[in-house]
Amino acid sequence: MMASKVQVGAKLEEKFPGLPYAALILGWLVPGLGHLLTRHWVRAVLLFVSITTMFTLGIMMQGKLYQPNTGDVLEMLGFIGNLGSGSLYFLGRILDLGHGSVQVATADYGTKFIVVAGLLNIISAVDAHNLRIGRKPSC
Repeated sequence: MMASKVQVGAKLEEKFPGLPYAALILGWLVPGLGHLLTRHWVRAVLLFVSITTMFTLGIMMQGKLYQPNTGDVLEMLGFIGNLGSGSLYFLGRILDLGHGSVQVATADYGTKFIVVAGLLNIISAVDAHNLRIGRKPSC
């Protein structure tokens, strides 16, 4: 039998000591913090600025912050996307933002901005986790 050129080891080694899921959890809570833990300074700043700006612009456009419910499937998916923003979502809920009635045409775009910011934050947190455990090579 021929072996493939790429073989994955049985266990990935951590590049950075400490808890293996710290970059994932902290990267989800605060955008870019996971990359800050892995010493990717520029990437951390870019992610923090872009995700926070998208979320803020969405709120400024009177976008909707979804609440947990069991009714509509699209509402549940919107909630998952919002929850991906981590502390930004919780801060928005505490400050009572993003739940007014739609009064302007840009509110739908704002809602999409908020959801996409959450999804981008989830992707960046997973990327930080992969960098931390050594699954993804550092640039």
